Amino acid sequence: MSSDTMGLDELANYLRRDAREVNKLASRGQIPGRKVGGEWRFTQAEIDSWIDLQLPDYTDDQLRAFDGTGPGTPDPEPLLAELMPLECVAVPLKARTRSSLLRELVELAENSGYVYEPKDILDAVNLREETGSTAQTNGVALPHPSRPMRGALGDSVIAFGRTVSGIPFGAANRSFTDLFFLVLCQDSRTHLRVLARLSRLLLRPEFLDELRAAETPAEARLVIVKAEGELVG
Repeated sequence: MSSDTMGLDELANYLRRDAREVNKLASRGQIPGRKVGGEWRFTQAEIDSWIDLQLPDYTDDQLRAFDGTGPGTPDPEPLLAELMPLECVAVPLKARTRSSLLRELVELAENSGYVYEPKDILDAVNLREETGSTAQTNGVALPHPSRPMRGALGDSVIAFGRTVSGIPFGAANRSFTDLFFLVLCQDSRTHLRVLARLSRLLLRPEFLDELRAAETPAEARLVIVKAEGELVG
């Protein structure tokens, strides 16, 4: 079996779910997969894209299966703090439109020194947003490419910024968005870990209030680092 293809039991283990539940979801067409010779086969890329869309609705326990802090994980480590240098944090962002906002975030990520092909990355992020907005109803958006950007990045990096006031970014309830995390990863595992870790932080009501109260990039980054530290213990 190809390393980028999983059977039913492998997928169940990957999702930390019972194989019977996974079989039921796949049979209903709720998980992307196909039967070959009467057995389920799931493509890694399709599954990761599916998980990407599901994460905003996951509970904290479900998210822990992907962010590296689930049961049996030895010594969970900070992740966001490692991938988000202070140079990649801006408070405030100057942008007032979605297109200018994404350009500014990519330029912000370039400060890391790891962005080799900014145009390719911007195109990929725009394409992902056109497929479906990453904006949530809480005023947060997590723009990212839908696939790993190995050749365009020297390493994975996260950029964070807050606009002075919210802008239309495609949230389901048509609310404005003011907090933006640009997630750029070299591999699918890191990509899912980052999105899951961020999603866990977003479940903490005080986290968003503290981010909106931060007056400088250093204060905003400290809020993120402190919250993640409390999360991983």
